[in-house]
Amino acid sequence: MSSQLPILPSTPPAPAAPAGADPSFVKGKYCFISLGCPKNLVDSERMLGLLQLDGYKLVNTPEEADFAVVNTCGFIEAARAESFGAIDEMLALKRRGDLRGVIVSGCLAERQQEALLVERPDIDHLVGVFGREHVTKVADRLLGGLEEQRNIFQPAPTHPLPDTARLRITPKHFAFLKISEGCDRLCTFCAIPKMRGKHATKPIEEVVAEARELAADGVRELVIVAQDTTYYGKDLYGEPRLVELLRELEKVEGLDWVRLMYLYPMYFTDELIDVIAGSQRIVPYLDMPLQHINDTMLRRMQRRVKRAETEELLGKLRSKIPNLVMRTTFITGFPGETDEQFNELVDFVAEQKFERAGVFTYSLEPDTPAAKLPDHVPTEVMDERREILMAVQQEIAFEWNERQQGRELDVLIDSAVPGERDVWIGRSYADAPDVDGIVYVTGKGLATGKIAPCEIVASKEYDLVGALSGKPR
Repeated sequence: MSSQLPILPSTPPAPAAPAGADPSFVKGKYCFISLGCPKNLVDSERMLGLLQLDGYKLVNTPEEADFAVVNTCGFIEAARAESFGAIDEMLALKRRGDLRGVIVSGCLAERQQEALLVERPDIDHLVGVFGREHVTKVADRLLGGLEEQRNIFQPAPTHPLPDTARLRITPKHFAFLKISEGCDRLCTFCAIPKMRGKHATKPIEEVVAEARELAADGVRELVIVAQDTTYYGKDLYGEPRLVELLRELEKVEGLDWVRLMYLYPMYFTDELIDVIAGSQRIVPYLDMPLQHINDTMLRRMQRRVKRAETEELLGKLRSKIPNLVMRTTFITGFPGETDEQFNELVDFVAEQKFERAGVFTYSLEPDTPAAKLPDHVPTEVMDERREILMAVQQEIAFEWNERQQGRELDVLIDSAVPGERDVWIGRSYADAPDVDGIVYVTGKGLATGKIAPCEIVASKEYDLVGALSGKPR
């Protein structure tokens, strides 16, 4: 097996089954590969929970399993290549006799549907994004040798699917919470609405109930995810209701940190800013993908925001939220991007000094409007521009890290450093799981899931080094 494939769980061991599962009854054994974004991870955890409740046992390696489930990403070409690699590796094991079957689920299955079976006929079953609730029936069919129906695709629901009774594969102390499904944005480069459907808000009471369930299971950091977080509630209540949701989440006992991801610049009201600034649980960290700043590029992307509005919003956020850390993403080489427009983006990044930023080259998606735009940028130019922008951002990030030396920060401990004594890996409020840097912490009495007050004593590129300065809690 390739070490790059995230066969889950690997470390830590398989978590306990959701309430209601009979641990003595085993229908069959399976391994699971989860790819893509945190929203897809929540889908994976829901399918894992359903399989566990139905009597299927999760194992660590395909060699121990009867079948494999690959929950795929289909967002851009690089993600599809990773998904195909995982599928092909599982199919090779099937042909070798190590697996009885392979189930492919998620966004790639939803996007390609029957074409995926034509291209890879050895796949036993396909489960679309909204067919995930039927994964146990699919597993039953596979082990029962039933082949007359090899796929389950459901229309996008008007009400988001439940994400309760998940078998979580994140560490016990943090979890992702999906507050809505789908997206009403029609950004010209993006195929997500084709795969995930229109925006559908999960009602406030359901989100809060899930948050309480997760807190009761030991979650200290709750990471809020959606395709468009600030749009939350618009379809269900007639107006955005993120403010009301956050006020309810503030009341959930057991949560220490609430982290907001995927915030679109629209619908970011002064009231929302005040709620974030005044919260005891919402950390001053905001993930707001901007993609570009030149007005012509923003129009071609159909982002429905302008540079002046974005700069005004960023100014408000910086002035009202103390110690704010901003994460964003940008695309280089979007069709029609000129040197002048790219240089405007570089200057903007240098001026704004985002603490965290990712840069991606434009990915041509055949079923999106951007694919039909004129003046596509050569690959080598896209790559060169990405390197230039990342170099600017790297300098900003390293300088910010250097300024943290001497500062006192709370660090949530994620794991021990293998082979080291009293050395741990954690994250501060400034670091979202899997996408940002880490904090190495030295000190006695620490454990996974503890929050450790630390003095930052050094920086190491994107990471920090801290020494325990108080009692962990």
